[in-house]
Amino acid sequence: MENACKVFVPFGAIGTGITKEAFDNGIQMKPDIISCDAGSTDSGPYYLGKGIGKYAKEAIKKDMQLIMIAAKKLSIPVTIGSCGTCGSNYGVDEMAAICREICEEEQLSFKIAKIYTQQNPKILMEKYNAGLIHPLEAAPNISSETFAECSNIVALAGVEPFITALEAGADIVLCGRATDTAIIAAMPIMRKCNVAAAWHGAKIAECGALCTTNPMTGGVFLNFDDTGFTVEPTATNNRCTVFTVSAHLLYENVDPEKLTEPSGTIDTSTALYTQLDERRVRVTGTTIKKASQYTMKLEGAAPAGYQTISIVGIRDKRIMRNPMQWLNALSDYAKSKMTELEIPGEYSFELKPYGWNAVSGETIEPDSYVPQEIGVILVVTASTQELATKVAKVFNPLLLHFPVHLNEQLHSFAFAFSPAEIEKGQIFEFKLNHVVEVTSPLELVKIVYEEFLTGGKSHAKN
Repeated sequence: MENACKVFVPFGAIGTGITKEAFDNGIQMKPDIISCDAGSTDSGPYYLGKGIGKYAKEAIKKDMQLIMIAAKKLSIPVTIGSCGTCGSNYGVDEMAAICREICEEEQLSFKIAKIYTQQNPKILMEKYNAGLIHPLEAAPNISSETFAECSNIVALAGVEPFITALEAGADIVLCGRATDTAIIAAMPIMRKCNVAAAWHGAKIAECGALCTTNPMTGGVFLNFDDTGFTVEPTATNNRCTVFTVSAHLLYENVDPEKLTEPSGTIDTSTALYTQLDERRVRVTGTTIKKASQYTMKLEGAAPAGYQTISIVGIRDKRIMRNPMQWLNALSDYAKSKMTELEIPGEYSFELKPYGWNAVSGETIEPDSYVPQEIGVILVVTASTQELATKVAKVFNPLLLHFPVHLNEQLHSFAFAFSPAEIEKGQIFEFKLNHVVEVTSPLELVKIVYEEFLTGGKSHAKN
């Protein structure tokens, strides 16, 4: 049906779960499609650097099983974006493998579209040299060599690859990295609903029930049409309010009124939020300005060394009076010790006092706050794992016994673990926060179709 589309968003991300009641209610509302995000950069660059996911496979499979059984029962499609957390090709293939397992176990058949958005560094280097890659705000400085330095680079897909796959008859669309909103907005736009409303509603529902008064229940339902959208939770003990819905424009967005997508900028400054009843909010009046040049955001991560950490708990009242005095003295002593030992190589360290200012990093006046205890995390970053652990071991006796004043008797503190040195392995850093100009929305993506037949058999074709 044109100019109307009902979208069920059961999870903020695949693998985070939903109450049975909220899911069943969403299915009983007869959606036209089930759409959900499966990724995030919230946990830092490691997952993109390695190209792997952060959620347990068992949790992902449980959520996908709910979706696939319901979708088959209702004969509706499914769109999933940013598979495998980071949206790598491996993440797409892993999600497809989970779907194949479910098909085999539940005796289901689906046509799957796999949209790959991982990038070839050589192609991006050519784009960069042609002046077609531009930095976003606070982007790191890059050169043409940066792309080869990255272990993985992904481009965020817009709605067009999803629409292409849906129009080709895909039952389940598994996309690599995508904008969170594109996953949800694709079918409403395909059905000629109000385009600005499609993007706006998708933004509101991208994190599932986070736009409600009780986010832990999971599940929101969107009704799109040619003038706007209506959003409501699927759990009976939950509500959408004008406040909870409008406030979600502040989530992971630099502008509380505008949202930039590959195909344009959505402006909500003229939007009208109406409380229809206790549970539902209606939104109209959103506008969109089409982009003069279609771009895709690039995310890239590169190796940044190796880390070893140690964790020590401290409750000594003398240290609690001014934790930074003790930490600074310990740091200076450790530096002199490493100079004396002539430890070669590239390394750095941080001492993070949790319970004091480890999160904020702000300067705290000793008289304004006296904690009862703190947990100090030593983080050593080095060019090799061996060197990181070697430096951490220099700190070992100091973290265990270093006094407030050098002429005092030694204190005793408590390591959280034994051995005290915990090797974290290779770490990564984000290298790209840029956009790339493309000649078409499909230029940097690849779509592969595969038939998952009853019994787990499959047949692939481009």
